[in-house]
Amino acid sequence: MTRQFHGPRRVPTPPRAGCITGGALAGLVAWLALPLTLMPPPHAEPSQAWTLARADSLFPWLLACVLVGGALGPVLETVPRRRAARRRVAMAAAGRRVVILGGGFGGVAAARRFEQSWRRAPGLEVTLVSKTNYLLFTPMLSEVAAGSLQPGSIGAPLRATCPRTRYVRAEVVGLDPVERVVHARSAAGVEPLPYDHLIVAFGSVAEVNVAGVAAHALPLKTLGDAVRLREHVLAQLEQADLTLDPEERRRLLTFVVAGGGFAGVEGIAGMTGLVRSVLGYYPRIRPGEPRFVLIHSRDRILPDLEPELGDYAQAKLFSRGVELRLDSRVVAAGEGAVALDNGELVPTRTLVWTTGNRPSPALAGLPLGSDGGAVLVDETLKVAGIDRVWAVGDCARVPDLRRGGSCPPTAQHALRQGKVVADNVLASMAGKRAKAFRFRTRGLLVALGHQTAAAQLRRVQVRGLPGWLLWRALYLSKLPGAEKRLRVLLDWVVGILFPRDTTLASDLPPQQAQRQGSTAGVGASRRGGRHARKRVA
Repeated sequence: MTRQFHGPRRVPTPPRAGCITGGALAGLVAWLALPLTLMPPPHAEPSQAWTLARADSLFPWLLACVLVGGALGPVLETVPRRRAARRRVAMAAAGRRVVILGGGFGGVAAARRFEQSWRRAPGLEVTLVSKTNYLLFTPMLSEVAAGSLQPGSIGAPLRATCPRTRYVRAEVVGLDPVERVVHARSAAGVEPLPYDHLIVAFGSVAEVNVAGVAAHALPLKTLGDAVRLREHVLAQLEQADLTLDPEERRRLLTFVVAGGGFAGVEGIAGMTGLVRSVLGYYPRIRPGEPRFVLIHSRDRILPDLEPELGDYAQAKLFSRGVELRLDSRVVAAGEGAVALDNGELVPTRTLVWTTGNRPSPALAGLPLGSDGGAVLVDETLKVAGIDRVWAVGDCARVPDLRRGGSCPPTAQHALRQGKVVADNVLASMAGKRAKAFRFRTRGLLVALGHQTAAAQLRRVQVRGLPGWLLWRALYLSKLPGAEKRLRVLLDWVVGILFPRDTTLASDLPPQQAQRQGSTAGVGASRRGGRHARKRVA
């Protein structure tokens, strides 16, 4: 079913009690100013002007002024409302409908900027279209995968984050730049969303172009990915605790991460901390059995950091038992092993894929000029060759006016681009000139687990415990809303005092249940044989 949206419907409301009370007070003021003060009896002596009889004669005037004022209060209040409504209609006719595609950092930053500009842009109607109803704070995604934070702590509901913005939970299926209409498909059907200005902020997805990776690897891009990774790691520990076959135990207790960037390093550090924290609950697993492998295609991890910080992070991971496979690539992945380009075969049932990102595939069905899947924009974030269409974030190829090339796909840049594109849209509506986007990365931080981190703030380097405190303080301050900050702070305090939770919310998969049942049966038969030999002896 197709529905046409004409903006938020305004339901007439009855006069509020405050309007009536305000009118009555205005009538009282009028009675004090007119009958009582300015209209004394014409022939009365000054000493006789304010007698009780005179006050009694003015009481009907008091009632009349109060009643008339109370009746005129709602009428007088509707005058500015009607003027504002006419002004909104006029502004809407002048092109004030904005549609934002994507609920990530760039899209939400633009929506919040529009809400801050509501007063100087009357009649502005903003619609945000996203498949998820929350803003994910991705820098803390590895903390959820490691069990340090609850999933809901790093997700801010879009309806609460942008209360003045109309939210549509749907998938974009089409765009008509000539008619200026976006087609969004939801559970209720396909809905056409007309726009005067369109902002594309789809973001990016994990790029998988290796055989077997799509079927056997675990990505780390969404909140669901982080929850599944934590559940998967705990499930491997549960099964390894019951498995006696040494080869199968080795596969279950080997955890591999592909990609030595920020997500990969924080992912392997988080898994190391999770396994070490809960290993005391699994008495059949020896402390030296879990194995952690980080695979990276370059000669050092974290290439965006200065070499000194990258070497520090590499040494920290190595000291905690993480095996580094540098200058190596994954060429194939199966259910129980990962193959590298140097011929090495790593037996594992856990492969986390953090290497490579590409713009969202939702762009493929839209008539937008692209370069490698990313939308081409100019320095003002306007899409080349299409009127009133803008793009920000990881899905856009934004020129870097400071260093040349393109801006890196980071949350810092997406946030600033969202604010700039909102200002440029408002400037375009007002007939003013749009400004160019210029931003320089302020700092880079990476958590290394065990209360250590590495931080690079322009030319200042912070490492170890001070870096870890800086990492947590900075990201805590960036969380949207006081409620989320308090939740995260409480989760961190609980994580310091107690081991991490081992609760598994998902049921046992059928194949795993069958494999676990067989291994448990082998263990039971072996234990039964030993008891029988003791009884015979």
